[in-house]
Amino acid sequence: MSDYRLQGAIDTLKESGVRITPQRHAVLEFLVQSMSHPTADDIYKALEHKFPNMSVATVYNNLRVLKEIGLVRELTYGDSSSRFDCNTTDHYHAICESCGKIVDFHYPSLDEVESLAEQVTGFNVSHHRMEVYGTCPECRAQTAH
Repeated sequence: MSDYRLQGAIDTLKESGVRITPQRHAVLEFLVQSMSHPTADDIYKALEHKFPNMSVATVYNNLRVLKEIGLVRELTYGDSSSRFDCNTTDHYHAICESCGKIVDFHYPSLDEVESLAEQVTGFNVSHHRMEVYGTCPECRAQTAH
C-alpha cells in the first residue's frame, strides 16, 4: 500500500513541476512509510546516515514544498515541534499525554459542527480539527509495573 501511495505522491510532484531530488524523495518516502507523525528533526535523524550532507533546513524546505502541494499536513500543538502527516484525508488524532505518540482514527466528518459554528458565530469556517487525549497502551503498561 505504501508503494502505491509513494508513487501517487511522486506523480503529484511531477504534475506540479517540482524537481524530485534524492533528498525530497527520501523525505516523502519516510513520511509515507511512517505512521508516527514525525517531527522535522525525526525525519532528519532517520535520513542523516543516507544523506550526511543534508541539513535540518533541507528537511524543513522539503516539508514546506510538500505541504504547499498538499501532500503533507502540518500538525501544530502549542509550543511543541510541528509534526507532519502524509495522510491528508479527513481524519482525527488521538494523542498520548505521556509519550506524545499520535495515532490516526477515523470518525464521520463533523460537517454539521462547522455549519453550526458558522450560524452561531457568523464566521466563514474553513476547516476544523479534532484531537482526543489520553494514555496509549504502551504507557499504560509501563505504569502498571
